[in-house]
Amino acid sequence: MASLPEIERFSHDHFFLGASHDANARRTLWVVLLTAVMMVAEVFAGYWTGSMALLADGFHMATHAGALGVAALAYAYARRHASDRRFSFGTGKVGELAGFASALVLAVIAIGIGVESMLRMLQPVTVAFGEATIIAIAGLGVNLASAALLAGSHSHDHGHGHGHGHGDHHHDHDGGRDQDNNLRAAYVHVLADALTSVLAITALLAGRYLGWVWLDPVMGIVGAIVIARWSVSLMRDTAWMLLDRTDDHVADEIRELIETPGDARIADLHVWRIGPDAHAGIVSVIAGPNVDRATVERRLGPVHELRHLTIDMQPA
Repeated sequence: MASLPEIERFSHDHFFLGASHDANARRTLWVVLLTAVMMVAEVFAGYWTGSMALLADGFHMATHAGALGVAALAYAYARRHASDRRFSFGTGKVGELAGFASALVLAVIAIGIGVESMLRMLQPVTVAFGEATIIAIAGLGVNLASAALLAGSHSHDHGHGHGHGHGDHHHDHDGGRDQDNNLRAAYVHVLADALTSVLAITALLAGRYLGWVWLDPVMGIVGAIVIARWSVSLMRDTAWMLLDRTDDHVADEIRELIETPGDARIADLHVWRIGPDAHAGIVSVIAGPNVDRATVERRLGPVHELRHLTIDMQPA
């Protein structure tokens, strides 16, 4: 028979929020406040000085403030409705939905900055380099402070190994797979802000001391390209989870644990992520006479990612 802790792990309520959910929510709120304050300063300064790089950074930060606000609301909504039975597998994917929305915002930002920068190349404007540089440096400081708030949890190492009870099998799990994409989206927004700030400072200094006025819109284009790449990566990862893409890493481990003894084989297997560090699985097992449901549950005990399990037993 499967031990009681194993059975309870596979049959609890549908609460699949990440272990750092509340801490990440608090960090995100602080970043929203910092970003909103700096956004107002940069947009005003961009118009005042005439700097495209600085104005782009300000509007970029404005959209980030909105996206970060969505991330904060997603944390609150997921927590409030975590036990709502209307959500078949809990609210672990609410953050993924917010992350996907943030990725779309990043894409729109990249397009907007790129188009406006190209227009500025065709129609240059006068830039107050000294004043704009001071504001851009202040913006970078806010970005770095925001990144520091989010980095502690974002970069937390989830790597771990499992020794299985049969033979000497040992599985090293990729820590990058267990991640909160809502927090990752917030982190990418902050990094994008920092990038545009660095590019703005570089362009402004070059314009002031070298006379390279053309570098201001060029840096806008460079920033747009980098942000677009980040957007595509985030959009891909969140979309995979929203579409219940099979996690091959976990599926391969499940298949090995069940089939290695040689007295059972898997006829059908579905594994997908239902939260930042939680997976669900549906396993159809063709079993020998000495293998029952409890045996399958016991064999799958080491798969710590598996938090919701449905087993279909079929006679050999």
